[in-house]
Order: sequence, then structure tokens, then C-alpha cells
Amino acid sequence: MNIGFEAKRVFHNKTGLGNYSRDLVRVLATYFPEHHYFLYNPKKYKKTLFVSNNTNVFEKNPISKFNQKFKNLWRQKTVVKDLVKDNVTIYHGLSGELPSGLEKKAIKSVVTIHDLIFVRYPNLYSFFDRKIHFYKFKKAAERADLVIAISEQTKKDIMTYLHIDANKIRVVYQGCQDVFKREYSDSEKQLVTQKFNLPETFVLNVGTIEERKNALTIVKAIKNLEVHLVLIGKQTDYTEKIHQYISENKLEKRVHFLKGLTSEELAITYQLASVFVYPSIFEGFGIPIIEALYSKTPVITNKTGVFSEAAGPNSLYIEPFDVEDLSTKIRKVLSDISLSTKMKEEGLKFAQQFNDDVIATNIMNCYQQVLSV
Repeated sequence: MNIGFEAKRVFHNKTGLGNYSRDLVRVLATYFPEHHYFLYNPKKYKKTLFVSNNTNVFEKNPISKFNQKFKNLWRQKTVVKDLVKDNVTIYHGLSGELPSGLEKKAIKSVVTIHDLIFVRYPNLYSFFDRKIHFYKFKKAAERADLVIAISEQTKKDIMTYLHIDANKIRVVYQGCQDVFKREYSDSEKQLVTQKFNLPETFVLNVGTIEERKNALTIVKAIKNLEVHLVLIGKQTDYTEKIHQYISENKLEKRVHFLKGLTSEELAITYQLASVFVYPSIFEGFGIPIIEALYSKTPVITNKTGVFSEAAGPNSLYIEPFDVEDLSTKIRKVLSDISLSTKMKEEGLKFAQQFNDDVIATNIMNCYQQVLSV
């Protein structure tokens, strides 16, 4: 079977959607090597983000000068001609988009929708971004033979806001990169500790430092605790609020902003952390939570929305803006060794449902379901 993918983010997006796309292609090509996987990339990349060691994975670019110039038109429509030439049986839009014309060429389609945050929290997006996202997602969901939601929360939102029937939606959870599943040696940990001047005991948060991720609540929660906080992620205007609070409360020596880590260095930092705190207001899923569970790091996160799906029954939960409760729970994890140990062990067990083989099988089942109709 020849399977096509909308692969712009495979080659051009360093984080969330890019990681999802790269991992999905990798696990499918590994666990189902009998198939061929075509990655339709609209333009050449400046920095290599994806190299497949599998001989059944092929990058496909626009061939004609017209399509090379009008890359978006190629992605949205004329790529279908290339799919026909490549005998693609099923096409998977990895991030909420599908080209028009698949049905006319009898090419089955699947689309993954990660979240509808732009509908739930419109104030976080511009008017035009909201309109464009909604149009693309709704059109793709209606045209697709099957919609993959990355969580039960996202499935509910697709039903509510896009008015897609539940029978057309399958939930397939995300996984994370293999780098977070490896055990690192003491010497490797020591090198990372020295390179980034990491404290012996610290709370960790990973993700873009933006209002929705709510990192300021963590800073407030550690104010009266004898612990450091390490924040890893792209900084935005919201970061200024955090710096202002840090300055007003003289926390400069206890709050550390890191950037430029390799995947291995990030994975090691997870393993060095005493507790991972993720008080995000809303997510489609929450990959950093999975990364922490695989790293055997206790997790504290939001008690509402999708987060319990990702973090499981043995993580601790808070209302996202409850500074006092978060402070209490951080203190409890740091002081109660038996609790911390149980959270590490049970969290790792829970994470096994996000293993590569499980995800690959679930995705392939989706393809087979579509082709059997």
C-alpha cells in the first residue's frame, strides 16, 4: 500500500506538530515496513529536521516550476496529480488540512486534528487566524473519510464545534520521541548539569512560555519554597510578566530560563528534575507530560480538560491558578519519598499505552477501517 502524508511540518516545524508528524511516519515505517510512505513537502528545507533510515520512506517535492512557485496551491489542490502518479491509496493530513479533489480520484483520506484552542480561547488568536483555522479544519473534517483526534477532549470539541458525527472520529493518542525513553548515565547527567548550571533540586516546566501555558503560577508557587524552577521554551511577550514578578520578589537566583538544548539534553534535564509542573490552561493533549512520565519524573498538572488522559491516575492535579494548592503539592512531592517513588513507577506504567508499537497499530487500524468501506 502507498500512503501519502501532508508533510510540510515534518520538514519545517521543530516542535509540536513537527514532532507528531515525524514520530508518526517513523513508527509506521518501522512497524509496518511492507508499505510505502510518501512525504509531500512543498519546499526545500533550510535545516534538516527529518532523515529516515527506512528505505520505504520517500520525500516528494513539487516538480514543475509553476508548483514550485505556487507552493500553497500545490499543497491545497494540485498535489493530487502527484498522488495519482505515485499510486497513493490513502492520504493523511497530519495537521488539520486536506487537499481538495481526493474524492474525485478515489483516494481515501484521513485527517488528524490536534486541538480547537482557537475556538475555545479566541482572545489568544487574531481574527484572521481564527477564521482561516476554522475554515480549513471544518472543510478537512467534512471531506475526510475518517478524523483522528489526539484525545477524547479533542474528539468532544470536534463534535461540538465542527459538528462532526462521533462515528467518524477515532481517538489515537500521541507518543513522544525515543530519546525520552532512554536511561542516561551519571556522567551524561553530570555534563548537562554543568553545561546549564542546573541546581541539585528543581521544578521543571517545558513548553512555549506564553499566557496559555501559565508558567507565572509556578513562579508564584515556589516563592516560599526552598526550591529552584527551570523553564525551558520559546519566550513570548508573556515572559515579561514573569520577569517582572521575579524582579519584584527577588527570585532571580531561583528561576532559570534555558534554551538551545538538544533533544538528548532536554531528556536528561527531565530525568534530573525533582518534579514536572504543567499548569497549562488548555491543550489538545500535552506531550511534555508524556515526556516526564517516561523520564520517571512526578507530574503535577491541571485537573480539568485533557490532562488526566495524558498524566494518569497517579499524578497530582490542581486548579490551574491555585497558587497555594500548587505550592502545597510541590512541597509534598519533594518531601514525601514514598509518594514520589510511587508517582514515578506508576507514571511509567501508565505511559506504556503511548509506546510506538501501540500507536503504529492504532493508526494502521484507522487506515484499514477507511479502506474497508
